[in-house]
Amino acid sequence: MYEPRFYRKQGSRKLETFAVCYKETDLLIHAPVKMPEICFNVVRRLRLKMDEYIKENPLFLKALSPIEVSPDAIEEIKEMARCSIMAGVGPMAAVAGIFAEKTGRELLKYTDEVIVENGGDIFIKTKDDCRIGIYAGKDSPFTDRLVIKLKSSQMPLGVCSSSGMIGHSYSEGKADVVTVISRSTALADAAATAVANWVKVKEDIDDALSRAREIKGISGVLIIKDDKLGVWGDLELGKK
Repeated sequence: MYEPRFYRKQGSRKLETFAVCYKETDLLIHAPVKMPEICFNVVRRLRLKMDEYIKENPLFLKALSPIEVSPDAIEEIKEMARCSIMAGVGPMAAVAGIFAEKTGRELLKYTDEVIVENGGDIFIKTKDDCRIGIYAGKDSPFTDRLVIKLKSSQMPLGVCSSSGMIGHSYSEGKADVVTVISRSTALADAAATAVANWVKVKEDIDDALSRAREIKGISGVLIIKDDKLGVWGDLELGKK
């Protein structure tokens, strides 16, 4: 069932905006010019290859912890498996991130700026510094008050979020929102799932941040639960 993505009403003012959809994949893309056919081809190719692999290896779709993948699997499947091992979750926890990043990196062959958003998981490369809004639920005291500030010199980056309270994605936790930053969007996606799994109550935030530090390859983590916020790493917050 389609879930309206209200947060898409806000976006880049200087870049063209277009959507690319194929099966369950629904991307919103910002770039200097619209290139939907290029993006669609990336998404379709990857989705067909992934469906083919899952048909032969159904555990890849259902596993909630890391699993081994076939040596002859496509590189994107192997990358998802590597990220799942690093974060300690199932490989499909990286699926939104892998689609966002592969689409974004393909576009970077044609342009020097791109933002690809896939269900709140973002691959971003812009020439200017930018700000990403934080949504932790309509009743959160932090919603629409804070932004994550990203420097262009840090990019390209993956900025991915997970929640136990918002959206349709599976989570074992109750975090209002967890956002992770990494050079790898697939790893940021998997790590956000892992960290969100660890937060049931606000008292879990400090321990979750300590555990997040052990995930190699991520550079920053934000956790919000109720009226408490925790931050670790190279992650700068600002007022909206």
